[in-house]
Order: sequence, then C-alpha cells, then structure tokens
Amino acid sequence: MATNLSIDPDLLDRALAIGGERTKKATVTRALEEFIVRREQERILELFGTVEWDPEYDYKAERSRG
Repeated sequence: MATNLSIDPDLLDRALAIGGERTKKATVTRALEEFIVRREQERILELFGTVEWDPEYDYKAERSRG
C-alpha cells in the first residue's frame, strides 16, 4: 500500500543515523514495529496488580504426582 507522509526530516535523519537501516522506508517500518511492541508491552504492564492472589494457594501441592 503506497502512502505519502510528511515526516519531519530532522527526525527521519536522526532515526536513519541511530537505527542503522539503509533506507528511509526500512527506517520508518522498523520505527513502527518498535512503537507497536512498546505499546503492547505497556498494556501488559498495566495488568500487573490487577489479578487477585490467594495467599492460601499452594502451587507446589498442585504439582505433586502423589
């Protein structure tokens, strides 16, 4: 899918220099992939502390074959 974007040239130049990609397209693609991964990780972090924990639960007893 072809898309025309107006991207800040200074940001793109910095991303090219830092990212190590050879083309602008590869740089933008990698930046988008990393953006998505970071946002997905943030969603997972938001879940911490939301699960109720039963202090009486004995995980070792659940693993016994006895």
